[in-house]
Amino acid sequence: MSFSNKSILVLGCFDTKGDVFAYLRTCILARGESVITVNTGIFGTTDAFPVDFEAELVAQEAGGDIANLRRDRDRGRAIDVMGKGASRLVGRLYSEGKIKAVIGTGGGGGTYIALSAMQQIPFGVPKLCLTTLATKDLSRQIGDKDIMLIPSVVDVAGTNHILKRLVEQAAAAICAMANVQTAAESTSRSIAISMFGNTTRCVDKCTELLQKEGYEVLSFHATGVGGKTMESLIREGFFDAVLDITTTELADDLCGGICNAGPERLTAAADMGIPQVVVPGCMDMVNFAHLDTVPAQFAHRHLYSWAPDVTLMRTDARENAILGETLARKVSRSAVPASILLPLKGVSQVDSEGGIFYDPAADEALFDAIRKHTSANVEVIDADLHINDPAFAQLLVTTLLGVMQKAGNAAATEKS
Repeated sequence: MSFSNKSILVLGCFDTKGDVFAYLRTCILARGESVITVNTGIFGTTDAFPVDFEAELVAQEAGGDIANLRRDRDRGRAIDVMGKGASRLVGRLYSEGKIKAVIGTGGGGGTYIALSAMQQIPFGVPKLCLTTLATKDLSRQIGDKDIMLIPSVVDVAGTNHILKRLVEQAAAAICAMANVQTAAESTSRSIAISMFGNTTRCVDKCTELLQKEGYEVLSFHATGVGGKTMESLIREGFFDAVLDITTTELADDLCGGICNAGPERLTAAADMGIPQVVVPGCMDMVNFAHLDTVPAQFAHRHLYSWAPDVTLMRTDARENAILGETLARKVSRSAVPASILLPLKGVSQVDSEGGIFYDPAADEALFDAIRKHTSANVEVIDADLHINDPAFAQLLVTTLLGVMQKAGNAAATEKS
């Protein structure tokens, strides 16, 4: 039985899959939960169960008109409108305290709409989609959200003994997830830290030192999704400070690499007023997949196979100058204490004397741009150390604790 008066939201195309949603709703109700239903199907509804929010209202949420969508029969536009409308509706219902979990099911269009709606639900609130596309790459639609996918095995086109079993399991899963009594929150303050294989030694040492100081440290792998997730959780208020050691995702954004976290990377801490210490870690590299996937314009560049499915490209002085300016301008937006540390002897494991990417001139272009474009309110510290030197990790932690203390003192002064 539910431990709150919130409901599980069920959404999807009731016009074509009403019997499947009727069975899903029945399974959830049988477990003692209440249900809110949202119809995103533009061609009609169902009389198999009460619908709380019909497609007309969903379309209106996005400024659309259901009659026009039906008349035009433009599937792409209809999915776009219904996805935006569902997203806004679900976000409002959550903000009103009515939702404890969300579940959807469908094929291509229904999955897109369901995943769009789930983007408005914060971390920790269960989100599940039973979909024909579960084994496809849905990373773009899922983004940085904690959404669970279950393969439907068969098409979501009418109930049958296979689909019914999966619907029953999905219903059981969302009900159980919705009622997990979360353990008491940690009393330790939390710090976000970014990492890569090439900066692991630095991150491990920083984590050890910060844990000794009583902090909880959460690491994010800078693979694109990792950076996006870290930024999202910073905005949701999960962290007291950020130690952004591995900003390589900026290089992938610049050059089209596979670890691209988008233009919003390295913006959340400044936007949220959270103290941060930033390093141009692994900015000596852009990440591609297998060697034969490297874009033709980079075929002549310095490439290195980190693994059979990971090809690294050494950034050059021109790119590093751009990256340095980008990093500096983003961090300089901070209204609270922040620092940038420059490891002058190399920014990654492979960027060390004798290493495959060792290029002091290219690194200096990066460092010079950072020094030139960083505003006076952000301290830039030159460290005659390699990024993975234990002494650099110690300097990072000392600097981070310092900016956190300054931020705390400033906040206390404002209150008084």
